[in-house]
Amino acid sequence: MTACSTVTKVKSKALVTLEKVSETTGIGNNPDDPLEGFNRSMFNFNESLDASVLKPTAQAYQSVTPDFVQTGIGNFFSNIGDVWTAVNNVLQGNIGDGVNDILRFGVNTTFGLAGLIDIASAAGMPKHRADFGQTLGVWGVPSGPFVMLPVLGASTLRDTIATPIDFKGDILYSKTSTAVKNSTSVLKVIDKRAAALDAVSLIEEAALDKYVFIRGAYLQRRESQISAGKKEEQE
Repeated sequence: MTACSTVTKVKSKALVTLEKVSETTGIGNNPDDPLEGFNRSMFNFNESLDASVLKPTAQAYQSVTPDFVQTGIGNFFSNIGDVWTAVNNVLQGNIGDGVNDILRFGVNTTFGLAGLIDIASAAGMPKHRADFGQTLGVWGVPSGPFVMLPVLGASTLRDTIATPIDFKGDILYSKTSTAVKNSTSVLKVIDKRAAALDAVSLIEEAALDKYVFIRGAYLQRRESQISAGKKEEQE
């Protein structure tokens, strides 16, 4: 009963926030991208930051770091993420996936050197990804307009509202000292950017308008994730 009450309160607050922002800003007249002017400016800022800082750093990291070390670092962050994924799967009603995620975390943390080795996947425990924005979507909160956030990139108004809660749900970010939080956050960003080097290069070569491509891909992916969560909940 307490969990249901909490879900209802959070959903109600998110809906009220979406409505107030829409009334204040007048957004929603163009359902495709009512904030496109702002979003493209923020996209250009992110592109400049990436070109001058993130991409060169990721390339240097990739060139000097052995492959097995990069794999271990990626596995470590992925293992930590399973905890918050489990919470969101349970909140979405996907109890089986949530239990799987907790078992993954326990197995990889205990037998996989604190998650550096992904033993759970080889043992038949699939990797899931779920966040609070997706959970709000499963609860019926509309996405609101597309938003391009500084540094964080593509999002929606609903997912933007959920982002602080996702930060709280990251135990490395919320449960460690400032020094550990800062250092791990930087390493995580660099590791993710390094992993995406090839994919981003393909997008830059193939897309006539990179902004439009990223917007469409993000919105389609989020809709797919939320639909999948709703189907599992109904089952």
